[in-house]
Amino acid sequence: MKHAITLLGLLACLTAAAQPAALSSPALAPPAVPSGAATASGAQQFTLSNGMTLLVQPDRRAPTAMHMVWVRVGAIDEVDGTSGVAHVLEHMLFKGTKKVPTGEFSRRVAALGGQENAFTSRDYTGYYQQIPANKLEDVMRLESDRFAHNQWPDEEFRKELEVVKEERRMRTDDQPRALLMEQLHAAVFVASPYHRPIVGWMSDLDAMTPDDARQFYQRWYVPANAAIVVAGDVDVPRVRALAEKYYGRIPARAVPVRKPRTEPVQPGLRRITVKAPAEQAYVALAFRAPSLERLEALTGSDQDALALVVLSAVLSGYDGARLERALSQGADRVADTSGSSADVMGRGPSLFYLNGVPAQGKTAQQVEDALRAQVARVASAGVNPAELERVKTQWVASTVYQRDSLTSQASDLGSNWVQGLPLDAEERLLALLRGVTPEQVQSVAQRYFGDDQLTVATLAPQPLDPNRKPPTAPAAGDRLH
Repeated sequence: MKHAITLLGLLACLTAAAQPAALSSPALAPPAVPSGAATASGAQQFTLSNGMTLLVQPDRRAPTAMHMVWVRVGAIDEVDGTSGVAHVLEHMLFKGTKKVPTGEFSRRVAALGGQENAFTSRDYTGYYQQIPANKLEDVMRLESDRFAHNQWPDEEFRKELEVVKEERRMRTDDQPRALLMEQLHAAVFVASPYHRPIVGWMSDLDAMTPDDARQFYQRWYVPANAAIVVAGDVDVPRVRALAEKYYGRIPARAVPVRKPRTEPVQPGLRRITVKAPAEQAYVALAFRAPSLERLEALTGSDQDALALVVLSAVLSGYDGARLERALSQGADRVADTSGSSADVMGRGPSLFYLNGVPAQGKTAQQVEDALRAQVARVASAGVNPAELERVKTQWVASTVYQRDSLTSQASDLGSNWVQGLPLDAEERLLALLRGVTPEQVQSVAQRYFGDDQLTVATLAPQPLDPNRKPPTAPAAGDRLH
């Protein structure tokens, strides 16, 4: 799969599949941002009276607004035996409060002319509504109520849990490559919570109780652990006043202390085989990598993380990049598709991925060898400055394009807040990436791709069962996130 050339795609990977440091990377410390601090784009950050963060990005081009709430809690904050509870709780927040019965939240947003949904990742949970700008107060009233007063009967929980189980079957158990990636992360990580899947192990879902979700909610859904993000045709002082009115009165509570769970040094190459019904083999390589922990006063590890991002872009960041030319073109082609990604940001440890699908008559081992050979080629011969200039030019263009989307603007602000990054993180990051040199890219290719840093997962295709029934689609009204 090709690696998307966007800063958000390169560095945050909001897809939630894998945000996996040489050892462990602690969460970035939230920056000390003066209340009301603003960027050149007009984005401003405030702290409400109860410790909740407010981020506002005015954009007057259309009479619409994006309203989001980001909670700095995800699968990384779960404990063994309750994997998947962060995601299950995200589903349950649609199940009502004293003021808003089950199902009424979505109906009211639709009646306002809006769209809404939610998402859970390893590092965060988010809820959003895109609505006409003059309906902002209505959704702030609704969202603040469910953030502070979520409640539901046990029977509603049991029904929704079955929806989540079906989601797991559809998106993981019945998807060979998704199943392989789940097994890969379980093999890579020993101490890190990234060992567990976001959707949860099925045995944990089978055993999950309503109180597991309620306790997780009470523990983590506190004002100081959340941020409101508003982007669109809005007036900043009015948004701040509305935020204080609806969110600021939620009682303040302390954020629980998070204990470090340091990933030990990997003592050698790990290799797993995943058997599943599939038409083609697949191979994924995961190398331990350093994390980007700051955007100023960079350490050597920070510089290496940036160089690995550029290396990934050189390998597969555009049509006709190195992996495609070497593995999928010409008479000696070994792969139908191939790709790379450098997931160097997150609240846990980081990984650099290589992956590929063998071409007809070729093996997963041949693809693995070819992928590693391309990195070895960079390590020995370096990269052409023109290659770097090409990917950097595309990053600039992509960043400009993203700014046309309210969703991207709000998502960038929320994701950066979760990582502890400043309001102008995109501009700083782009400047840092543009400063990466060919020598730095060659250096990381030489140092981070040894066997002791590597876990390999290979999909061994099994015969497809022609009589197997597809998983049951959720009933109308059930939501998959």
